[in-house]
Amino acid sequence: MTTGGPARPRVVVVGGGFAGFYALRRLERLLAPDAAELVLVNPTDYLLYSPLLPEVATGVVEARHIAVSLRRMLPRVRLVLGRVEDVDLAARTVTVVGRTGGTRSTLGWDRLALAPGSVTRRIPVPGVGEHGRALKKLVEAVFLRDHLLEQLDLADAEPDTVEGRAERAALLTVVAVGAGYTGTELVAQTQRWLRTIQGRWSRTSAQDVRWVLVDLAPTVLPELGPELGARALDLLRRRGVDVRLEVSVVSADERAVRLSDGTTVPTRTLVWGAGVVAHPLVSELGLPTRNGRLLVEPDLSVPGAPDVWAAGDAAAVPDLVARGTAAAGPDTPPTAQHAQRQGTVLGRNIAASLGVGSPTAYRHRDLGLVADLGGWDAVARPLGVALTGPLAKVVTRGYHLWALPSTANRVRVAADWLFQTVLPPESTQLSVVREEDARTAVAQGVAAELSGPRRSSASRSG
Repeated sequence: MTTGGPARPRVVVVGGGFAGFYALRRLERLLAPDAAELVLVNPTDYLLYSPLLPEVATGVVEARHIAVSLRRMLPRVRLVLGRVEDVDLAARTVTVVGRTGGTRSTLGWDRLALAPGSVTRRIPVPGVGEHGRALKKLVEAVFLRDHLLEQLDLADAEPDTVEGRAERAALLTVVAVGAGYTGTELVAQTQRWLRTIQGRWSRTSAQDVRWVLVDLAPTVLPELGPELGARALDLLRRRGVDVRLEVSVVSADERAVRLSDGTTVPTRTLVWGAGVVAHPLVSELGLPTRNGRLLVEPDLSVPGAPDVWAAGDAAAVPDLVARGTAAAGPDTPPTAQHAQRQGTVLGRNIAASLGVGSPTAYRHRDLGLVADLGGWDAVARPLGVALTGPLAKVVTRGYHLWALPSTANRVRVAADWLFQTVLPPESTQLSVVREEDARTAVAQGVAAELSGPRRSSASRSG
């Protein structure tokens, strides 16, 4: 009779975004198959390349082409579809709730990597949760595209009466909140896209659509610096976008949005892109946080929690490059670029804890940021060099193709861009996403809605 060998240590990664994905990819490369069992808990079977969501919303890129298959790219990883609702640090277990919310299971771990990502920022503005639309998931991008087409269809059919003209104006008004990447790119790209399909309507043109971009900040695209932010602002205003800075939303309903500058904007479309916060799981762990993100050491380990690491949007990772020799300073911003590289360091350090290699601190100098503004317009700052226009557009698309972690997805996205230049643009409604699934309230609290009350006492054990 033969007896089995010692059980392999189990590494559980929570979250299949950039940080979790790249951590597992590094672990697959560093560890022999019998060195550890690799498990990923994620609500979907794909990594979403979220920087291209505005291009999905405009129909330029097919939705599945920015969804990278986790099973194909991580062949040695066991994928558990669901969300972690509880972490017991003392018992070394996580509680996983299935995607439909009906089943729960307990999963033990020897090493735990927390990379649940972020959710749309919850702001207590009356009506936003029910009537706003986020742009953080594939379903939201697909719904938003269909919704905009539907509003223009309805506007085109309105009668030429006093009431009809008022309703038509509201249907043709889009209010976008947040002049960072999400809001700015969505407004700029969608505006250009509508110009290419305006022949779809008999009485409506792209110039009839009113765009209102609102942000409490004093600049557009502050991440790119004042020079490029000013150029982007000038471009938007030359295109006719009503950009209102240092203005916020006071309330919203199904008929209008009220702003802090005292105006009321009749609209049927409110897009909410005013920032993100760490996943709600972080606040339930009973561990130290900074600005809502889980506090970690430079090597991404979690203080006071042995064999636990964290990375990505949910972790407050010290920015050693920006801090220099100072003892304290800023954390790395929650960007895909940092999450990807933190994931690689995370995988290396977990492997080191298993006896393979040596640990290291996370240190990365930002390579630059890019923003696609539709057509041949873009702004970019690769390696600190400010670029605009067609050259910035080439750099922007080149960066996205390089950052996509799958060759198959790169080819498909590149083909989408090519077809967009030689074929008539797509302007059909698919109507495959329910309206309630794209509400801001779902984007802000999807974990809580799906899982119900969390057992916070277990989370704080240990």
